Amino acid sequence: MAELRTDRLVLRRWRDADLEPWAAMNADPEVRQHLGDLLTRDQSDASVAMFQAEFDKRGYGWWAVEVEATREFIGFAGLDDVDEDMPFTGVEIGWRLARSAWGQGYATEAALTVLAYGFDTLELPEILAVTTTANLRSQAVMRRIGMTRDPADDFDDPTAPEGPLRPNVLYRVARGARI
Repeated sequence: MAELRTDRLVLRRWRDADLEPWAAMNADPEVRQHLGDLLTRDQSDASVAMFQAEFDKRGYGWWAVEVEATREFIGFAGLDDVDEDMPFTGVEIGWRLARSAWGQGYATEAALTVLAYGFDTLELPEILAVTTTANLRSQAVMRRIGMTRDPADDFDDPTAPEGPLRPNVLYRVARGARI
């Protein structure tokens, strides 16, 4: 598995030391605001095991993200196959950072590196991004990395309960159309 680097970040395999801060993120209501229920420690640990298994199987997935200067784990970024329940198919980019890492440009920096990997190494023709209509912070990152939204593609997430997590937006970027 490739390790990816930016000027400030390392995107790498998950380590046992990541489990505790990852669980803290998954127990933070602000981090989980647009994602659904808080996760227990067991659920959080199981998600990392699933991330690792999927990465091993496909050759891409969710990298752990750390700040290079401090070696602090701050979240994840990567690529995932769109869930079968969705009204579209493809490969989706995503990120999730601890609150302490918000507002520092880390999501954009990691996402640009992941896009480059998806297009240059995996030769994907297009990469998608999905979030709730209320998640304006993630939508801003999507625009900063060159993605565009057609409101005709917006959809209700069939896996989400009625409420604010159901209405979603879909952003896209094609290989060669990046900023």
